[in-house]
Amino acid sequence: MSIEKRDETNDQITLDAAKAIKKHGIGVKCATITPDEARVKQFNLKKMWKSPNGTIRNELNGTIFREPIIIKSIPRYIKNWTKPIIIGRHAFGDQYRASELNVIKGGKIKLIHETSEGEVVELEVFDFKNKDGIALTMFNTDESIKLFAHSCFKYALERNYPLYFTTKNTILKIYDGRFKNIFDNLYNREYKIEFDKNKITYEHKLIDDMVAYAVKSDGGYVWAAKNYDGDVQSDFVAQGYGSLGLMTSVLFSTEGYILTEAAHGTVERHYIIHQKVKI
Repeated sequence: MSIEKRDETNDQITLDAAKAIKKHGIGVKCATITPDEARVKQFNLKKMWKSPNGTIRNELNGTIFREPIIIKSIPRYIKNWTKPIIIGRHAFGDQYRASELNVIKGGKIKLIHETSEGEVVELEVFDFKNKDGIALTMFNTDESIKLFAHSCFKYALERNYPLYFTTKNTILKIYDGRFKNIFDNLYNREYKIEFDKNKITYEHKLIDDMVAYAVKSDGGYVWAAKNYDGDVQSDFVAQGYGSLGLMTSVLFSTEGYILTEAAHGTVERHYIIHQKVKI
């Protein structure tokens, strides 16, 4: 799955890899390049291909659990993290399936929903007037959010750790609010009794509040986060324990597929620094 091979096959090889995981039930993936403008020029690519990780994860529609590997000889940057913080990252939708648009010559951006019954709901997003800009739309599904929630509740019970779920529902009242409501309803309906029996808790937190809490905590919990949030916070957590490389990353699909992968990208920038300073 080199960047050259993905370019040669118009990224079909990435879809083929996802199909192979479904066929065999398991896959192992190394770090791969998600090209930016510099990489397009460097490798003479046809286009700026999307994240191969995002493509595979969306095909499998699972939850990624990332846990730091704690080694006594590796100094922790956050000294009080004596127990693992496990990130449960949703692996479908949001920014990784978003549609983007360059707004040229101004005009209006509208969001239009055509229901299966033919009803049309139209929302004006922004009037650029005569100015250029950018726009983005993203989505998720109730089905995927529910599968994500079930996975996190079950994983927390399996590890006997409390579960925190984070959103920014004070800003994204409908989008993140849907995530929160689905988690809350599932917990109260199906998991609260078992959580109480095991003397562990579930709590929804705003993500900025959770970051502050995480820094002062000693670890020992599962942190469920939306797709992009989980991407960012898993790197933050891994580095806090001492190394970006020392973190497991396993995707579990409700259909039984398992994908193990690097919890980081190709870290080219770090390698270039290493070459320059020879450490």
